[in-house]
Amino acid sequence: MITKKNKSQVFVLKTSPKTVIKDYAKLLDMANIKKLKEEKNVIKLNLSWSLYYPACSTEPWQLDGLLNKMKLDKFNFKKIKAVENQTVVTKPWKGAYLNKWLPVLDKYNLEFTPLPNVKWVPFKPKGNVEFLDKIFPEGLEIPELYKGSNIIHLPTMKDHGHTTMTGSMKNAFGGLLPKRRHHSHKHIHEVLVDLLTIQKEIHPNIFTVTDGTVAGNGAGPRIHMPVEANYILASYDPVAIDTVHAHICGHDPNKIDFIKIAHDKGLGCGDFKQIEIIGENVSKVNLHFQTKESIVIATDKLLRKKSKIVEQLYFHTPMVYTAIWASGIYHDKLWYPNVGKKIIAEFKKTGWGKLFDSYKYGKDLSYKDKDIKNWNPY
Repeated sequence: MITKKNKSQVFVLKTSPKTVIKDYAKLLDMANIKKLKEEKNVIKLNLSWSLYYPACSTEPWQLDGLLNKMKLDKFNFKKIKAVENQTVVTKPWKGAYLNKWLPVLDKYNLEFTPLPNVKWVPFKPKGNVEFLDKIFPEGLEIPELYKGSNIIHLPTMKDHGHTTMTGSMKNAFGGLLPKRRHHSHKHIHEVLVDLLTIQKEIHPNIFTVTDGTVAGNGAGPRIHMPVEANYILASYDPVAIDTVHAHICGHDPNKIDFIKIAHDKGLGCGDFKQIEIIGENVSKVNLHFQTKESIVIATDKLLRKKSKIVEQLYFHTPMVYTAIWASGIYHDKLWYPNVGKKIIAEFKKTGWGKLFDSYKYGKDLSYKDKDIKNWNPY
């Protein structure tokens, strides 16, 4: 039970393109990031699309703001790893290049580490992870470097067709599950709670820095409409920060299953009224976001609802490659060049768009994706 003495805290600031790095330093100071200083830290980036699209993946200033503050606080950068996974629809090196992470990491002498190529080890949770055990009856594996390290999540503020919104808890989905993670979509809310149970067992601290400078309204996590929201958030409670994130966007946290289940299990605070918000008063903020489903997510849900035979045939056999192919064609070849680029062109006229342009791409290392270990997707 959350009491006044141990009330979950979420730190929130308003920001601007001209002040965002300084504002991140202030936010992280308020949130006491120094608590992580003497330990190993894994920075879990968020790559929802290999291509750049506003509010879709970790923004370069979000990563820059975090690392700048860690440098100011004299963190040992030899104890920091910046990681991201590969999915059936994303490639880590291409994404790191197009989202401009690599020059930011170079600035602080950090390497980018794709998770498929690190050592994964068997892991048997002590807590109840009923749904993950059913989905992966052969047993779970986690990145060995995660064990005993703090995790720092860097999600963006955006809607998601599978989960209403996506933030801290959903970001673990991309770090603790391999390429077969799409099998979790049918029970995604329960799986996110299972993953939080695991995180609490393997990480001394779970720290989240959510970038809501530009937020995604609609058919996220990729083809939403970018909205200048100008918020940045930080917290040691992943449930609480997702609750505040949901509230800001206009979603009722009580109606988002993964938040409610996690709250009821005592894994964090999902009651907005019980959370101590420090900094900006967002109690009356409502961006009026309306989550929508892209044609890809809608089709995914439809096929899984048809029957167990259809689900097994389509998602547990080589037929799954048709879904992967269709998603790539729709998102990368049709929507992005015909719709997305027009939205990006308008975004580039804004202060945040100009800030993105001020960051360099660096060296294109996407050729390294050919050496990434491929998991069996079905």
